[in-house]
Amino acid sequence: MKLPAVTEPYVYGALLSCVMCVITTGIATFLALGFTIDAPAAWFTSWLAAWAVAFPTVLVVGPFVRRVTAQVVTQPRPQ
Repeated sequence: MKLPAVTEPYVYGALLSCVMCVITTGIATFLALGFTIDAPAAWFTSWLAAWAVAFPTVLVVGPFVRRVTAQVVTQPRPQ
């Protein structure tokens, strides 16, 4: 079963922000702490805090970025 099309911006925003936060907080945590026993817990805490900010930010800023991108990128002409 799939979600309705109206949920697409929210699903996209949730997935994109989640993946980006996993990668960036993982890199930052392991660079700061190294591969220690405490690193996974510290990473999870950092990820959760970052994602709590990133997800709403993507939802708010995303439409603006799409509009700016449309102004900067040439759209292909229909064939």
